[in-house]
Amino acid sequence: MAYKISSECVKCGACAPVCPVDAISEGDDQYEIDPDTCVDCGSCAEVCPVGAISSGE
Repeated sequence: MAYKISSECVKCGACAPVCPVDAISEGDDQYEIDPDTCVDCGSCAEVCPVGAISSGE
């Protein structure tokens, strides 16, 4: 199951560059993860300074 970004996102941009499959894009209010592209590697969650990214499990 794909990772998800919660409303805790502060749009710092730390997650997008570390995604190996470019599944993360900047939305209007927060960054978003494309669930069809996400490969569940967790790289984004590791770099999120506010803990806004979690696995969909």
